[in-house]
This record gives sequence, structure tokens and C-alpha cells, in this order.
Amino acid sequence: MVAHSDLLTTFYKRETTVNGAVNLPKEYYDDTTRKFPVEFVILGYGGDYYWNSGDSVIAWPLDSIPFIRVFMDGNCPWGHSTYANSANTGPWGDALVKEFIPALEKRFRCNGARCVEGHSSGGWTALWLQVNYPKTFFGCWSSSPDPVDFRCYENIDLYKDKNMFYDEDSALRVDGCVAGYDGLPWIFFKDDYQIENVLWRGEQYWSWNSVWGQKLPNGLPENICDPLTGAIDSVVASHWQKYDISFILRTNWKTLQPDLGGKIRITAGNGDNYHLDKAVKMLEKEMKPLNAEMTFAYYPGDHFTVWTNPTYATDGYHFLATRYTEWLKTHPQMK
Repeated sequence: MVAHSDLLTTFYKRETTVNGAVNLPKEYYDDTTRKFPVEFVILGYGGDYYWNSGDSVIAWPLDSIPFIRVFMDGNCPWGHSTYANSANTGPWGDALVKEFIPALEKRFRCNGARCVEGHSSGGWTALWLQVNYPKTFFGCWSSSPDPVDFRCYENIDLYKDKNMFYDEDSALRVDGCVAGYDGLPWIFFKDDYQIENVLWRGEQYWSWNSVWGQKLPNGLPENICDPLTGAIDSVVASHWQKYDISFILRTNWKTLQPDLGGKIRITAGNGDNYHLDKAVKMLEKEMKPLNAEMTFAYYPGDHFTVWTNPTYATDGYHFLATRYTEWLKTHPQMK
């Protein structure tokens, strides 16, 4: 499904659409009057909706509940939009919620129940959407999300550390490791960041710069660090804080709790290649004293292999199915 977006067209000054591949359950064809809940699946960095478009795949149920499943394309000119409203990438969150979803529900038989899930950049997006549009979605499953606490930005504290490339002992910081963060390093931050600086746009770190930073007078996104020396720009880090999900939740939970309580599940592999599980654990530690109704779970595996755990997906989908059952209690007419 391709939906025109007035918001993004105005921002980019050219025709811009929000795109998703819609998979329908078999029950959709069996009963032409029945309406169904919708699960939005946000693909990770580099994924696009074409992977699930143009075929006859039937949407699998969550537990035994038939769902319409929509695979969302997160790509934008600067990388992954993460469906966050941003000075550089545009109002993608509002475009999804205020334009794409109404168009979807006008075209297909939806019953108004919506949940969201994703892995990696898609996992961060799922959590961001749930936190910022808590009444739009009845639940989210965030799997191995991009950094949810900027005090652990892939093991770097953006608010205290001085350099992205080197630690306090002047050793190169490891970006990614084979088979978990205790494995053999395959690339260092310095190499990865400087490669992207040459490529200039659309890669992972440029994507984060674009979504989370402000726009410079020359039209480019702020850079979180000097691409030659690795020195972290503390002013830019302070700008990023409004996208620090942990900061948002721990400072606003009392206000957010009525609409968010019980709706969030975050999971990760215990040895994520990019240290992403450490940020999740940091968030969990912050939320416990607040008695926040959030579910955290960790499984054997790294960023890529955690899905091979036979219960990883089953547990996540069961959470969303349970949340839907809770939603039905306040919307019995939608059964």
C-alpha cells in the first residue's frame, strides 16, 4: 500500500508517500464482514516493504488470533526514518499515525486495534511510536532496539565520554564483534564512522545524526562527533536528549503511566554484537524503582542469532496477543 502524505510532501517539497506491504489473514477472505486488529512491523535498517510485497503470503496469527500485518518501510533520504518527527528527516511519526493509518483503515477492514513490533532500528521505532503515540497502539514489542539510553550508545556515554573513537586509555573503541560483544572485533568505531563520513549520507550513523540531531544552516544534520578526531560534541548530545527514550520514560513516567502501563515489552540477546542489550538493561534498572509496568526479557544469542531461540518469537507474539485480549475488554463490540 502506498499512501500520499501531505505532511512529508510539504516537508520535502516533492511528492512523498508512506509505504507498507499489507498481508491479510485467511479469515479475511472467509468472512467478508469481519474486521481485524492490525500489527505494524517496522523493518530494521536497510529493510524495505518490497520484501513482503507483491506475493500471496497469508498473515500468520498471533497465538491463534488472526491479524492484518503491515510491513512498514523505514527508508528515507537520510537512512532510516525511525518514524520519529525530525528536523532533518521530516514528520514521519505524524505521517504514519495521522495519514497512513487512516488511509489503511479506510481501505481494509480494521477494527481499530493496533500494535507495533520491530527489531534493531525497527525495535527502537516500535518503542518510540508506543511512547509518543500511546493511545494509538495497544502494545509494542521492541526487539534488540537501537540505543534506548544514550548513556550507553553502543557502550559510549554520550553525556560524559569525550571521544567516540578512543576510550580513556586511548584504546580504539570496538563497534561490532563477531558472536556477541565478547567475540572477535570486526570493526572499530573510528573505521565505521569515517567510512560513513566519506559515503556521506544514508548509512547507520548518518541516519542517527539525521533523526536525532538538529539541522545546520547549510542544510546538513549536526554531527555527534568530529569525524576526524572522534571528539564528541556535548552541545549536539544535549540536543539528542529529546530522543533518549530512557530519559523520556524515567522523567515523565508518572504522566505517561496511565496510557503506557503494561503495553511495552523489550527483549534482546544477552550478547548483542553492538552492546544494545546493555542499554536495555540500563533502562530496566531505571524503571524498576518507578514500579513501571514494562516487560524486559533476555535470551541467549547476539543481535542476529537471538531469533534462533525457539521461544523468542513465540514469547513476543504471545505478549501482543495478550495485550489484544486486554484491549477487547474495553472494546467488546469489536470481537
